[in-house]
Amino acid sequence: RRVLFRSMPVICLIDTPGAFPGLEAEERGQAEAIARNLFEMAQLKVPILCYIIGEGASGGALGIGLGDRVCMLENTWYTVISPESCSSILWRSWDHKEEAAEALKLTPDHMLDFKLIDDIIKEPLGGAHTDPEKMAKTLKSHIKSALSELLPMDPDERITLRIEKYSQMGRVTTTDA
Repeated sequence: RRVLFRSMPVICLIDTPGAFPGLEAEERGQAEAIARNLFEMAQLKVPILCYIIGEGASGGALGIGLGDRVCMLENTWYTVISPESCSSILWRSWDHKEEAAEALKLTPDHMLDFKLIDDIIKEPLGGAHTDPEKMAKTLKSHIKSALSELLPMDPDERITLRIEKYSQMGRVTTTDA
């Protein structure tokens, strides 16, 4: 049984609102907890599948969103900070949350274009909540397909590919000052 447990894939269903963007959270070790989780997940020998199924806001969502495959339902969003929190930091008011959301580029289409996710999963007409059974079947099919690709891989190869995937994210520009 112990060996079976160690070989079980990790499947994260992410629906996390933004965290409070205050000094108190950082004083309690929020950033360290997220970093530790990312460090541990990067090294897991089993397949990791992450699905954003609702709100995917803040470091908490990012902290459990490190996977071999990261997918979003088509009506979800994923960002390091919620539009409300971003607005409150930049403008000291929640009144600019729509402007913040536009600037954050947090939709599934943007995330796919930026190569931060691997797939967008179609939802039933009207959204996942209108037909949970159909959505569950769609997710099940997607999970089975991803696992059929990931399970046969050598665990060390899977870890190497996972680390390479995350190492390639983002853009760095340097200039001579």
